[in-house]
Amino acid sequence: MVIGGKRMEKIIMQSTRDFYGKTLVELGKENKNIIVLDADLSASTRTSLFQKEFPDRFFNCGISEANMMGIAAGLALSGKIVFVSSFAMFATLRPYEQIRNSIASQNLNVKIVASHAGISVGEDGLSHQTIEDIAILRVMPNMNIFVPADAISTNKIVKEAVRINGPVYIRLSRPKTPLIYDENYEFIRGKATFIKDSIKADVGFIACGNMVFEAIRASNLLEREGYSTIIADFASIKPIDKEAIVKIGKSSRLVVTLEEHSIIGGLGGAVCEVLSEEYPTKVLRIGIMDVFGESGSPEALFKHYGLTSEEVYKKVIKFLK
Repeated sequence: MVIGGKRMEKIIMQSTRDFYGKTLVELGKENKNIIVLDADLSASTRTSLFQKEFPDRFFNCGISEANMMGIAAGLALSGKIVFVSSFAMFATLRPYEQIRNSIASQNLNVKIVASHAGISVGEDGLSHQTIEDIAILRVMPNMNIFVPADAISTNKIVKEAVRINGPVYIRLSRPKTPLIYDENYEFIRGKATFIKDSIKADVGFIACGNMVFEAIRASNLLEREGYSTIIADFASIKPIDKEAIVKIGKSSRLVVTLEEHSIIGGLGGAVCEVLSEEYPTKVLRIGIMDVFGESGSPEALFKHYGLTSEEVYKKVIKFLK
């Protein structure tokens, strides 16, 4: 496997939610002001690691996500840094009003870290597959939205969330994903990370989350056919790196956005908004095409919805020709 021009001898799989739990413990030791809330899913979100280490600073709010957001707002108003976790479906869509009116409107120091996002939840089906969360939160004033590409970036992004004085949403997945970065990776709010850069290229990939690795694999397939590529990891969805988007637009014959989310309102929508105002050009949005998810293994669903590197490669070739 070639990543950013470097050949990787072995693909290492790690869980973003595991690293979230470990990072919470690390931060909890450094900062006694951190409080963690969960909605009866601490074993799955990995906040149970914090609970075990700091039981007096962990609260299980039960299956009552709206109430959990209200509690988080109150704790934040008292000066605490509050992490709240659940599955993405229950952490965003169910308590949306409370996030809007109690947290975002007052710019409170609440960090919503949701696991089991996108269709890679798999067999749980559409009731648990969140493909709208980035869209609904992106429209909310004061909200920061980050989507880590792997476990290493999860660690760095969770630490950055503590330094931000305001609400943050961090989107994590259920399955283990390939490591892309090493400990030298730096996350900067509002900045993209260029894994592969070029002054001129046939295809400019703009990806986030699980789809960054698929972009890397699709890039390798395209380059075997003689096409040149750019790959940028947009872990920061809001604020977004407008300068990088315009740069990719100017450097590429075709801009391709990749996300495990609806193509409406997510990363693809954000990129098109910027380019329509700054540098109109062709954009191919690859993601969930305005349909709901369904039950199946993550691998089968990625293939069904055209999110595998092979399917991405086919769509890009067809579009270029």
